[in-house]
Amino acid sequence: MIRSRFVSVLLWTMLLPFALWAVIRLAGWIPVWQWVPLVAFTPYVAAASVVPLLLAAGTRRRAAGAVALVTCVVLAAAVLPRQFTDGNPESGDQRLRVLAANLAVGAGDTASLVGLVRELRPDVLALQELTPPARERLKAAGLLKIMPHVVDRSKEGVWGSAVYSRHPVEELPLIELGRFRQARALVTRPDGEKIEVVSVHPCAPRYDYKVTCWSTGLEALPRAGGGLRVLAGDFNATLDHRPVRDLLSSGYRDAGDVTGQGFTATWPQQGWEPTPGVTIDHILADERMSIRSFGVHALPGTDHRPVFAELGLPAR
Repeated sequence: MIRSRFVSVLLWTMLLPFALWAVIRLAGWIPVWQWVPLVAFTPYVAAASVVPLLLAAGTRRRAAGAVALVTCVVLAAAVLPRQFTDGNPESGDQRLRVLAANLAVGAGDTASLVGLVRELRPDVLALQELTPPARERLKAAGLLKIMPHVVDRSKEGVWGSAVYSRHPVEELPLIELGRFRQARALVTRPDGEKIEVVSVHPCAPRYDYKVTCWSTGLEALPRAGGGLRVLAGDFNATLDHRPVRDLLSSGYRDAGDVTGQGFTATWPQQGWEPTPGVTIDHILADERMSIRSFGVHALPGTDHRPVFAELGLPAR
């Protein structure tokens, strides 16, 4: 009898954190500021939640087994769709190729980045943590010869950003919260189609006082609807964060999720922090655009991996 009670207590002690995680993730509630960085690891928690389910089944604890099963289902429903491809709306022949990269306070290898631009041939390049010295190195490496149009909001430190383009751009009002600059550009394609592109980079929610800056930085991003929009860059958030889910609900689709690559980690790049990889860099496209391809690439000198997507524009 004592042994049976010990097993039950041990099982429930193991199970309840998973159940609580599932409830909070589903509700989108932030109980403490530490939850904001923690929820990024939900895919790992979802995988581990199978353990208490198997233990409950093996020890024939029906109540614990029922709770464990519901917990697994809730977490699986939250994360598993990212592993499978989604359908696409009909699109015309026109494409928009988008590349986004965080340069880690300008330390990213700019020559390698320009090489990546030559290889992938993006129409638009969204940069985060772009410093004035890094901007000059990009210029020296020939970026402006490839993408001569730019909305430059570079700045010393982690706060700068920019949007480079092969096509003419018009600068839209800057989003700046907590000194983090999120550059906005209205790109005019040769066919006359205008597409807004935002270089996304809200505050990193590493401390309690930065969580508000992080959430308001994401909430300030334009919702989908009206003209075509693309949000690209370092969101400091995964699809498990409520502000990103709100953006998707407004009418965006995540390129990695749509192509079944939603688990591909973009931070930290190998050799940086000893942290399990998470997907915090995204390309969100208006739901009227098709996601033709998506990829995550390497870039020396930065802790983030650049993300690239080829988008199909709606038929006109």
